Amino acid sequence: CQPHPLHRWALRGYVPLPIGLLVAGGSRVAQGGLAGLTVAGLAFAVGWLAGAIGITYAHELGHRRERVDRALAWLLMGSVGYSHFMVEHYRGHHPRAATGADPASARRGESVYAFLPRTLLGGWRSAWRLHAARQRERGRPAWTGALPAWTAATALALSGLALADAGAVLAFWAGQAVVAVCLLEIVNYLEHYGLQRRVTDGRPEPFGPAHAWNADHAWSNALLANLQRHSDHHQHAHRPYPTLRPAAAPAPQLPTGYAGCVLLALVPPLWFARMHPRLDAHGQTG
Repeated sequence: CQPHPLHRWALRGYVPLPIGLLVAGGSRVAQGGLAGLTVAGLAFAVGWLAGAIGITYAHELGHRRERVDRALAWLLMGSVGYSHFMVEHYRGHHPRAATGADPASARRGESVYAFLPRTLLGGWRSAWRLHAARQRERGRPAWTGALPAWTAATALALSGLALADAGAVLAFWAGQAVVAVCLLEIVNYLEHYGLQRRVTDGRPEPFGPAHAWNADHAWSNALLANLQRHSDHHQHAHRPYPTLRPAAAPAPQLPTGYAGCVLLALVPPLWFARMHPRLDAHGQTG
């Protein structure tokens, strides 16, 4: 079935909210008079919204073919200083998910605290390599294109804050970006934890329902644009979020929705205790 146009406009119409909150928060911090703990709390709140909803919607918009949707996705990812996601996720993660070549796929027994530095650095490196390779194919210099442009824009904006002696605003922006990005990568940690695709002669098997964790809960999926129907999303990356289908048994199922699993992942012994029996049940022993 075809999604109603309002489904897409719901995503587009959301974009001004996190951007507006970021501007409003930065403006309030710039006025001064706020305790450091208050600035930290404000950064956490704005970053949590940006990571939980803003990046989720940016991810969906980035999978659309319309230029306006892609531009809005770049804007949302640029607002948290994570523009390279727009290259790495679509051209790196999707082809390589649930393989050892993907920095965003967590390995069995790997804690979220070990995963975070690996995926942060690995994803950044992969994005720039993919960008450079694409530009070479097009006969263009590596310093041209959307990724260098957005990276330069972010660097210029932050340099401007530093030169304006707006240290508190800079700290607020950095704090919300760290919260948003960490939340994004913790969700990445959940989505393919311990699952592996067979790789033969350097080519992974086709992505199937068994290669992503799912959580088909109505309320959380309504909030997260059906992201928790993750197997179908990977099998049909351009399928609009309202038409994503639940993964039928025996596809892997998380013990809770993403929110509960984020909390579980922060305590590795609890996470391993809940997830390893599920991996064993799916024949994923290591």
